[in-house]
Amino acid sequence: MDFFDELRWRGMLKDSTPGVEEAFAAGKMIGYIGFDPTAPSMTIGNYVQIMLLTLLQKSGHQPIVLMGGATGRVGDPSGKDKERQLKTFEELDRNLQHQVKQMGKFLNFNEGDNKAILANNLDFYKEMNVLDFLRDVGKTLTVNYMMSKDSVKNRLESGLSFTEFSYQLLQAYDFQVLFKEYGCRVQMGGSDQWGNITSGTEFIRRNLGEKAFAVTTPLLTKSDGSKFGKSEAGNIWLDPELTTPYQFYQFWLKANNEDLPKFFRYFTLKSKEEVEALEKEYAEDPRTLGKILAEELTRRVHSDEDFEAVMKVSELIFNKKVDGDMVKELDLKTLTAIAKEIPLHKVPKSVIADKLSIIELLTEQTDILDSKSAAKRAIKNNAISINKVKATGEEVQISPDDLLHDRYLFLDNGKKNKMIIEAV
Repeated sequence: MDFFDELRWRGMLKDSTPGVEEAFAAGKMIGYIGFDPTAPSMTIGNYVQIMLLTLLQKSGHQPIVLMGGATGRVGDPSGKDKERQLKTFEELDRNLQHQVKQMGKFLNFNEGDNKAILANNLDFYKEMNVLDFLRDVGKTLTVNYMMSKDSVKNRLESGLSFTEFSYQLLQAYDFQVLFKEYGCRVQMGGSDQWGNITSGTEFIRRNLGEKAFAVTTPLLTKSDGSKFGKSEAGNIWLDPELTTPYQFYQFWLKANNEDLPKFFRYFTLKSKEEVEALEKEYAEDPRTLGKILAEELTRRVHSDEDFEAVMKVSELIFNKKVDGDMVKELDLKTLTAIAKEIPLHKVPKSVIADKLSIIELLTEQTDILDSKSAAKRAIKNNAISINKVKATGEEVQISPDDLLHDRYLFLDNGKKNKMIIEAV
């Protein structure tokens, strides 16, 4: 598997410095990407770069994940129109630890001569004082050189602090340290990182007299120009507590038809031949292509078990044929997942223990109906279901025996109004 051929057919190659392909062709290369822990979790925006490292490793080369324990304390101005708000050291350290665990799912850190390396750039600076930094790092590049970079020029009008101005030096020095310590000769990233990355190659040329390389991917955006990795609800996280597996699956399923071919090539691990065959087969049916990608990514980012739970959630929400027996077979994990996707009402378990009338449940314990007369009409019209079983009359009572796993109860009012009751 040739790394650059792989990037090209996927549409993932934007810019590269001269000689890099020849260097890759000559033997195993070590390359890195940096990740600043400024968020509580990785997002699918980060996953573009994780895919780059994944493809690097699958091509027989060695990836380095550089966690920005130091640079995260400063903030990268690239792609930002205003100064970042600084995070506390405690928050950054907590984020870093969590993101390291996430990264372990996607790269092989354990075996083989190209197993991934994990580094933290806080180790590069924690013993360095400000005078050392100014002499050893700050003297390498001129202010004129640094001012020529887009990440600086684009911020001159709105204002750029010395803190963020210095970020370019930190990222460049990172590359130099990794070059000396691991023989890392290539830094990769999004195209907005080109200026910072090439500052690193300049560091290595000036200070070490060596040749290093830069490779960037295009910035992935949606067809409407909006930022990739976000939905109407906000960021799509790689953490199931921040974005549920169901929400994650639905993001890909709901992607614009125009975006799906691009997303498919970026994120699938299928071969070029498999992808081209699927693209041909579903040229008139891009939704199926999206469904294939949604399944592949949900299984990879979360788990096979999570994907099966997602399917059960979808079945329950959208399949009209789901009945009471099927509901009773749902496990607690699936029920908990469903409770995150449809409206949830909490009802005291003590109220249900005394047997709760369905009229009271509909009008007093929930807001699904605003009056007893409305509740009676809904029941008479066969609109109300408890655990997917139609309520046969207004005398129906809810008891602890109706609770699924002693905790949940499904309540439907017609085809569209679905909710789950949690007894607490």
